[in-house]
Amino acid sequence: MTATVKAIAARPRTALVLQGGGALGAYQAGVFEAMDEHGLTPDWVIGTSIGAINAALIAGNRPGMRVARLKQFWNEVAQNDLLDMRRVPDSVRHFNTMVNTMSALTAGVQGFYSPRWFNPFAAGWPVAPEAASFYDTAPLERTLEKLVDIDCLNGGSGIRLSVSAIRVDCGQLDNFDSASRSMTLKHILASGALPPGFAPVRIDGRLYWDGGLYSNTPLEILLADEPRIDTTCFMVDLWSADGPEPQTLEQVQTRQKDVMFASRSQRHIDAYLRGHKLRRMVRMLRDKLPPEALSDEERRQVEAVGADSTVHIVRLAYAGRDWQMASKDINFSRGSIEWRWELGYRDALRAIEEGAWRKQTPEGAGILVHDIPPADTHAPHSVASAAAG
Repeated sequence: MTATVKAIAARPRTALVLQGGGALGAYQAGVFEAMDEHGLTPDWVIGTSIGAINAALIAGNRPGMRVARLKQFWNEVAQNDLLDMRRVPDSVRHFNTMVNTMSALTAGVQGFYSPRWFNPFAAGWPVAPEAASFYDTAPLERTLEKLVDIDCLNGGSGIRLSVSAIRVDCGQLDNFDSASRSMTLKHILASGALPPGFAPVRIDGRLYWDGGLYSNTPLEILLADEPRIDTTCFMVDLWSADGPEPQTLEQVQTRQKDVMFASRSQRHIDAYLRGHKLRRMVRMLRDKLPPEALSDEERRQVEAVGADSTVHIVRLAYAGRDWQMASKDINFSRGSIEWRWELGYRDALRAIEEGAWRKQTPEGAGILVHDIPPADTHAPHSVASAAAG
């Protein structure tokens, strides 16, 4: 817990975008705690999978309760360690992590999921679609019923909520948004229904799986939003697209999962910038035309293009070593969860102290990306990229 940063009184819209990543999501909770402490409580939270669960705990509670509810959730799903992990060598920590991970696979995780014992599905027999999985997430539903206020989830907290899930029957990604519909816990559970571990969730007659199967970083929801307004977006990445060349089976599986679930945000940023340039060009051409050159309808269409806006993306990346474990996302060891939370908190503090989004913005910039490198590097705190249009 480092230096206090002065809260910002007047600011653009603040958004928080959260990836899927199972137990790695404790890092996201630490990021939110730092934001909340320093006057950057988001106006809009967008999440997928564990990101949707964290988002629901944030949007589904009133000010003063959000961090407490996050802590309650992560404390409930944490698995006790064999020893105090702060007092043992690295080899013992590694062994403890493997034991806890094996427990999560065989016995489930309290407050989250439990095995379906004597399961016909595991033997290849047909079952009801809502039971087509190795684990039952009824414990998670009961946990969220205790920790999430549905009235807050639907606007009572003042925070907009968006989560994504994919339709099983056609592979279409649906975005559920509290600004346009009533949200329930089913939407949160659907966003985290990753097969074959978890069964699909039925909403309005349709079955849904985890939105991370389609896009694990739901940044495009923010970038497609209308009307376009100035926004500071904290985007939390739990998986790294970059990594060493694998040599063992464990390393290959780890690298495969990292690549599968890493952010694809750059393509959405590039597409947004192309659209931003076109919108600016349309407005410039409009200003060069005499008033009589456009009909009333044409003028209304041009006006709908909107004014210039800038999106600052503060990108925080989880940099946990995790011993190159492919199963790191089911490592619910209490020590690991506490360490990830603290790491997220400290990384967010560094980003807030740097405050790159508060500095002068180049004229006409559509998006500015501020990468926050891991704490153990000697690089500058913020590296801006993907700038002007």
